Amino acid sequence: MSPIMLELFVRSLWETVLMTGAAGLISLIAGLPLGLALVMTDRGGIAENLWVNRILGAIINGFRSVPFIILLVALIPLTRLIVGTALGTWAAIVPLAIAATPYYARIAEVSLREVDHGLIEAVRAMGGGRWTIIREVLVPEALPGIVAGFTVTLVTLIGASAMAGAIGAGGLGDLAIRYGYQRFETGIMIAVVIVLIALVCAMQWLGDRLVARLDHRQG
Repeated sequence: MSPIMLELFVRSLWETVLMTGAAGLISLIAGLPLGLALVMTDRGGIAENLWVNRILGAIINGFRSVPFIILLVALIPLTRLIVGTALGTWAAIVPLAIAATPYYARIAEVSLREVDHGLIEAVRAMGGGRWTIIREVLVPEALPGIVAGFTVTLVTLIGASAMAGAIGAGGLGDLAIRYGYQRFETGIMIAVVIVLIALVCAMQWLGDRLVARLDHRQG
């Protein structure tokens, strides 16, 4: 690999990490509250409101049902409005975050539903309000599952960021398409695949280690 190509490869790797990290952070900040809202407003929840629950669930399901490549194109006007362009790494973060947020919200919801209702009732009996239950029971007890779900979301985002390269988002996906596919440079394609596999494995390993440590503390 020539020095110029190596520099391009390193830059593409950084763009993939940036897209994944930024979109993942946004999905965590927005998705966890959505997951909490779904659990809290459901039947028997601490803020039961079935209408809000159904509307919120329908919106989340609607976004989740759209294939990412279609969502990527459909959100071009919104992306231009937010970042001023539909091309490049920062532009790709918008659809990536919007796609990942409802995905992570559902994963967080599953973890939050597994929290022992006896603990919630105990806090209620001691006069604890909704925020106390969220802060002292729901999030801490579901934390291993929340972290595991976030790890899965980040792994999914790595694949989605590569797909975003199809419309000029930059990153390893764009490098693989422009050089590995269009210019028939098999070595570049193989290198991209190897690096993506390494990224996914490293991300999953770190997530699993953190989950194991959280489980150990709770045990």
